[in-house]
Amino acid sequence: MTINTEQLAAANKANLDTLVELTQKAFASIEKLVELNMQAARESMEQSAEQAKAVLTVKGPQELAALQQDFLKPAQDKAMAYGRQVYDIATSTQAEVQKVAEAQIAAAKTQFSTLVEEATKNAPQGSEAAMAMVKTAMTNASTAFESVQKAAQQATNLAETNLKNLGETAEKATKAAVKRRA
Repeated sequence: MTINTEQLAAANKANLDTLVELTQKAFASIEKLVELNMQAARESMEQSAEQAKAVLTVKGPQELAALQQDFLKPAQDKAMAYGRQVYDIATSTQAEVQKVAEAQIAAAKTQFSTLVEEATKNAPQGSEAAMAMVKTAMTNASTAFESVQKAAQQATNLAETNLKNLGETAEKATKAAVKRRA
């Protein structure tokens, strides 16, 4: 069983294509984050200017306290929206990278299986036990990878649930603070 130069060149080209694809996905994600951060900075600057103007017109401590309460809810909503958008960008990128990784692993698994099958056909007598060990190792590696994939998916689901719960808790706290002020 030998690997010829065409197989090696094809494997190198496939690896390069995968690297380019992953790099493009990473840059697209970074562009989205930069755009989101620029938008958030712009909105924050505008909001700060409006709030500063409003504070300058305040006539007493009670009015200032009420004004601060009025600033609280929109700021909290914007922070939660920002967090959700960052999370969406991250999970979207993670899902795209996972698809590429799964495709690469499936292709490698297929290639390795083909090589093992060819080696098994051409193996000398008495090497059946060694070939069985290779096949078992390949099956165990596949099972381990599937377990890691499931764990990663569970972690993603947990993070999503935690983010949702955090948003709900923040919203309840803001409503309670607004009710206390009223």
